[in-house]
Amino acid sequence: MARGFDVIGERWAVLVVRDLLLGPKRFGDLLSGLPGVSPNVLSQRLRDLADHGVVRRVDLGPPTRVHLYELTEWGRELEPILLQLGRWGSQAPSPPDRPLGIDSLLLSVKTLFDVTRAAELRGRYELRIDEDVYVTEVTENALLIDRRTPPGPPDAVLTTDLATLRNVCERRITVDDAARSGLLHLAGDEPARRRLTDLLLSRG
Repeated sequence: MARGFDVIGERWAVLVVRDLLLGPKRFGDLLSGLPGVSPNVLSQRLRDLADHGVVRRVDLGPPTRVHLYELTEWGRELEPILLQLGRWGSQAPSPPDRPLGIDSLLLSVKTLFDVTRAAELRGRYELRIDEDVYVTEVTENALLIDRRTPPGPPDAVLTTDLATLRNVCERRITVDDAARSGLLHLAGDEPARRRLTDLLLSRG
């Protein structure tokens, strides 16, 4: 345990790992998703995690010249540990005026997913949230969410913005009301749309 905490025990280190669970990100994406962290501190945490073999930097090269950070195979082994920590932490009071970002919101859906419902919710879905696209797949015994390229056509697609998705997941507005107001759009056949809606509303 002590050796593990030496690697990810610092607050920003574990939050960087959390924010990479759904896929690679640019430095700016990480910075905007971690309110309160400074660029210098984030750079140091990424260096530390890379030195320990938890994170690696991927250079896409020309013409994009974009640098991405992603978890190594060893780093991805932290996922069940962090999800279990999230289940435990969900019982604590939520900080005031601290709305969930998109990755945190989707990870909370994944954290609180009831695996006994996997069979009835099984399918492949696509979430188009603002400019981000997330592939969401329910298998016979797990919920998978990441930003990879979809392996095939989804059964249903939900398109909306983060604020609306947050309000839907926290039951401040119904899916039907959001759709009627034009803030949310669902595509796909009726059973698939219903499964996707149930999946999002199944969190806590």
